[in-house]
Amino acid sequence: MPPADSLKAAPSRLRHKTVSAAVADALRQRILNGDLAPGFQLRQDALADEFGISRIPIREALLQLEAAGLVKIVPHRGAVVAGLSVEEVEDIFQLRVQLEPPLLLLSAPHFSEADYAALHSLTREYGEALSAGEVERWGELNRRFHLELLRFAGRPRSLTIISGLLQDCDRPTRLQLSASGDVARADREHTQIVTLCEDGRAEEAAELLRTHIEHAGASLVAIYRRALAE
Repeated sequence: MPPADSLKAAPSRLRHKTVSAAVADALRQRILNGDLAPGFQLRQDALADEFGISRIPIREALLQLEAAGLVKIVPHRGAVVAGLSVEEVEDIFQLRVQLEPPLLLLSAPHFSEADYAALHSLTREYGEALSAGEVERWGELNRRFHLELLRFAGRPRSLTIISGLLQDCDRPTRLQLSASGDVARADREHTQIVTLCEDGRAEEAAELLRTHIEHAGASLVAIYRRALAE
């Protein structure tokens, strides 16, 4: 039987765990929405004052975010919002260009009518989120769309890699769409890719997918380079 002291301490630990999870979720949304930019310092004392809690659950929340790759613990600076370098952005999009179009060619022949209906539904949902300015949903809907396109390729390891790449460029994708004004283009091209596949024109769909990814990557790199120059 556990010691009495440990039983008394359990509710306290549970409260800390619950509070830290709530703080981590709140900060996660701010980071993914772009409200907290890469490099922004997350000071524990300031966060504790803002949330009206002690520093213990704040520290636990920051460790959760570090494990998720959203925060870095930097010597002499503490926790800062993680970000990608220009080189990392270029690498991510180059890998996507190499992997996604060939997998679409493998996946497209296996789409059923129900699959096309689901893809069209997803493109509509994405388009509505873009039009409504629901920035917090853009990255996840974009990720879902690309993975659904490739789901029947029969290459689980490649899909795992692509899923990670899409997760890594979640925030950058939102930034690119917001800063470049490419919302209409992204919406249009997603719909065109599905329609081309449905019409049996998978080669054209794969080429459009390649162009779609290349444009997003080049646009984002240009945004990063302008920011560095400023």
